[in-house]
Amino acid sequence: MVTRKDIEKAYETIHDHIVDTPIILSATLSDLCGCTTLFKLENLQRTGSFKERGALNKLMSLSDSEKARGVIAASAGNHAQGVACHAKRLGIPATIVMPRGTPLVKITSTQYWGAKVILEGTSYDDSYAFAQKLAEKECVTYIHAFADPFVIAGQGTIGIEILRHHLCKDLDAIVVPIGGGGLISGVAAYVKALRPEVRIIGVETESCPAMKETLDCGHILSVSLSEPACLADGIIVRKVGDINVRMVRRYVDDIVTVNDDEIANAILLLLEIEKNVVEGAGAVPLAALLNRKITGVSGKKILSIISGGNIDVTLLSRIITRGLAFDGRLVQFQIQLRDVPGALESVLHLFHEANANILEIVHHHYTAGAPIGRINVTITLETKSFDHIGEIQEKLDESGYIAYRNAPMSVSNAPLE
Repeated sequence: MVTRKDIEKAYETIHDHIVDTPIILSATLSDLCGCTTLFKLENLQRTGSFKERGALNKLMSLSDSEKARGVIAASAGNHAQGVACHAKRLGIPATIVMPRGTPLVKITSTQYWGAKVILEGTSYDDSYAFAQKLAEKECVTYIHAFADPFVIAGQGTIGIEILRHHLCKDLDAIVVPIGGGGLISGVAAYVKALRPEVRIIGVETESCPAMKETLDCGHILSVSLSEPACLADGIIVRKVGDINVRMVRRYVDDIVTVNDDEIANAILLLLEIEKNVVEGAGAVPLAALLNRKITGVSGKKILSIISGGNIDVTLLSRIITRGLAFDGRLVQFQIQLRDVPGALESVLHLFHEANANILEIVHHHYTAGAPIGRINVTITLETKSFDHIGEIQEKLDESGYIAYRNAPMSVSNAPLE
């Protein structure tokens, strides 16, 4: 078990080489979440994530001969960049094994720091198995992303910075993303040693709740993914580590889950309100607060750890679209019109009366799906809320239109009620 002293020693080792990231208070998100909402912005680390804390602490613990032989790691991206960055600074050869579906921004960033990148497998677990064999074959040190006492102690240094901050003197809870459990293990161990009354809440994705299911069943298991992809790819870990499970069981008060729509909406709001670009894994604490997944936090002071900001910019517009749909600010209607002049103009006038901004019109004139004499039109609208959408639907129904809400891939899984 990693102790308070281990974490304080790690801080002495690494603090000159990492960023003491800001803690901010968001007045607007406090109103939306129903609690005083603070954020620890680990997305502002040099490599864009908290992961470099644990990676550096582990690298600094190696002997000279181990450093000379080099290191290897498996990572979906952020741990890779942390290892690569500080290995280069320390003159240590580094190889990183990444899943083939890793966002390009994380691959190129890892290569930027001078590491050799190998793409292997479709998940972190596949990459991990390959990297373990390669480490044994080449006699190099494997740097685990979460199940290592030095890594856990390094991540726990965030807890030191939180408790020292003037905004956190009367803190009630800390909300932490969970992938393998290294971050929450370290933070919880330190905070509970000094401020046991502060609740520690973990957040996982609904598609891969490995820590929650392991704690529920009483033994470590490998969970199957309910979805082939997830917005919070950085915390998709199918099998957590033994040391992490023991520490989470001892120190963590609760674990909740969030889905992709909730994550997308949280990414959108952090960008729109706080002007912070955050990856899916970093947005899960806010997603849990916004959607009232955590009990007993109303009116309390809550800090969320924004674990990283390395989001694939090619996906950002789709995530924003999905977040807008989840928030009731974007909707698509498929409407069946008479195939006569003026029919489209009439329905557009109805949207004008409803004060809805038309973003896109697709006229399906040469595709099947409507009876002879009629035509399907898909119209995308900018709306104010789900109540506003309901008013538009009511106007369409009253006017005799055959209309229903569509769910294209760009706004998939938007709630229909």
